[in-house]
Amino acid sequence: MELQSAPPARALLALALLIALPSCCLCLDKLNMCMDAKHHKTEPGPEGELYKQCAPWRENACCTANTTAEAHEDNSYLYNFNWNHCGAMSEQCKSHFIQDTCFYECSPHLGPWIQQVDSSWRKERILDVPLCLEDCEGWYKDCKDDFTCKDNWHIGWDWSSGVNHCPKDAHCRKWTEVFPDAKSMCEKIWSNSYKSPKCDCVLTVA
Repeated sequence: MELQSAPPARALLALALLIALPSCCLCLDKLNMCMDAKHHKTEPGPEGELYKQCAPWRENACCTANTTAEAHEDNSYLYNFNWNHCGAMSEQCKSHFIQDTCFYECSPHLGPWIQQVDSSWRKERILDVPLCLEDCEGWYKDCKDDFTCKDNWHIGWDWSSGVNHCPKDAHCRKWTEVFPDAKSMCEKIWSNSYKSPKCDCVLTVA
């Protein structure tokens, strides 16, 4: 995902949201709310200092400073998720997953895509957020030489050690073998949290 400076990105995000949403969904409260999930605040608000890639949301965030610091750590307490399940993930690839985590944890603009879920660790999730295709393609390009064993990272892991590991029937393969193109990666990797249209999309910076 191509990182951009905060002020232009906020303006573009607002425009993108207005274009992407059906007229029946253009409700201001939906564009300034936090989902009911594991680490989210109940309401968005200023945070002062947020860590590194999460900093663009500091003026109005659904995340705390502690959450954003943990978002930059391997195997953080947020979800005990191991990015390095098929060897060390490259730094350029990992930066996109950190940006994705910041977007998910911090953005107050995801209301139109929030769905209720029956889960032990969250009551709501996002579904079909229209991720800009250029963001998706940049993410894919920076991860294409990495390795993974699964195309859906939400489910199917071996959690017996407390951290995700590849299940017994899954083998590490090159990224491009698991995900044939950028669109398949962005739409599959988090159970359709994102969709990747060619236009009318949401930026992953605040």
